[in-house]
Amino acid sequence: MVKVRTRFAPSPTGYMHIGNLRTALYAYLFAKAKGGDFILRIEDTDRARYVADAVDFIKDSLSAAHIVPDEGPDIGGEVGPYVQSERQEIYRKYAEELIERGYAYRCFCAHDESREEKGFAGYDRRCRDLAPEEIEGHLAAGDSYVVRQKMPLTGTTSFTDVIHGNIVIQNSEIEDQVLIKRDGMPTYNFANVVDDHLMGVTHIIRGTEFITSTPKHVLLYEAFGWEMPAFVHLAPVMGKNEDGSVSKLSKRHGATSFAELTGMGYLPEAITNYVALLGWSPKSNQELFTMEELKAIFTLEGLSKSPAVFDYAKLDWFNGEYFKKMTDFDFSKLARPFAGELTEELDKKWLYLCGLLRTRVARFNQIPEQIAFFRELPAYEAELFINKRNKVTPELAGTILPAALTALESLPDWTPYAIDSTMQGVVLRSGQKLGTVMWPLRVALSGQKVTPGGVTELLYLLGQEESVKRLEKGIAKLKEMV
Repeated sequence: MVKVRTRFAPSPTGYMHIGNLRTALYAYLFAKAKGGDFILRIEDTDRARYVADAVDFIKDSLSAAHIVPDEGPDIGGEVGPYVQSERQEIYRKYAEELIERGYAYRCFCAHDESREEKGFAGYDRRCRDLAPEEIEGHLAAGDSYVVRQKMPLTGTTSFTDVIHGNIVIQNSEIEDQVLIKRDGMPTYNFANVVDDHLMGVTHIIRGTEFITSTPKHVLLYEAFGWEMPAFVHLAPVMGKNEDGSVSKLSKRHGATSFAELTGMGYLPEAITNYVALLGWSPKSNQELFTMEELKAIFTLEGLSKSPAVFDYAKLDWFNGEYFKKMTDFDFSKLARPFAGELTEELDKKWLYLCGLLRTRVARFNQIPEQIAFFRELPAYEAELFINKRNKVTPELAGTILPAALTALESLPDWTPYAIDSTMQGVVLRSGQKLGTVMWPLRVALSGQKVTPGGVTELLYLLGQEESVKRLEKGIAKLKEMV
């Protein structure tokens, strides 16, 4: 039985977006599910669009997502090198073989090669049947040339896609594509076929944008007499537009790269988990998976023909669930870089605060807004003390705050337990319900209606001195109001 081998072959022309990540993830999961190998190959033949640090971003993103190649740059393997710009002699050799066998030819036309690579028709094939003496004359004169594939002019080319079934294209629609450019670099359509064969790739998993190029690849496999791999073309990842429609995910929809999402405070594991379900369905209703679980159950049969819609709210949910499963300590270490400058009191009590935040935020970059009131009491209107649900009036709040202040300002032991016991006494003596007493205290301490944690937690985190100051300010506000 042939060992399954898949590859992820990104071009270093930008950073790793969600579609790239999903392609890599599916190729990795399928290989691991079948006990096979996953290869990383860098397809850097497009030198005009090459981004210097993109390769590092690709490697770092794969590492953070726990997608671990078995072979690739910096890893090695028996079929390297794994960077296409280091394989030029290999491509030249196979291009010459095609020329000798009559499946390719040298084209000396001063033609805009980039137009063919972008799929524009128009080349008139004038060099396709040059006489041998003409070719020798051009070569003797040192004329530059490209190598073109000699496509069949009649009939059809077909292939079977695992997801989309049998696909047929008329050969008359396929142009004689460039295989080797004038600078000696191969085109994507040629290099990836040669590499996939030499690297023993059995399943090619990539986006649907490559479906129209696949017949060209099929003809190359046939020309060389090589065994055809299985083709798996993934439906695109879409984003929601403001008008409710969807279009291919792009920056106008929000963060689209793996690095941007982790920079916002999403956990790599949560991103990977969510992305795994963007176009693939497990056989159960389970949604939260470890990488090991995904590797055990992933199948190509679970892939969908329909585009998947990237939902940031759903990613928030996934990330929040991952936060809930973490320890306060682990959360605190990862969250700290997002928090910014902390007061001395908060810095000492950061772990305690994280115990409150861990189940209240969906991503780390929400933390600064959640804790801003600890640094500085925001301006608030005295009307905020009024709460109809808890039957809090300015007059009632004006009795609760002084009573709490008297009990707290002389408290010798500023611990959560001591504070909570003291507040229970304040509630008992007031003759009011718990919610009625706590409402004006929350407002005075935070200047807002909703906070991470209750009054006891706020008092402890603010510290005794700051808590007293804020209660005094609240009392002053109420006196102006009544």
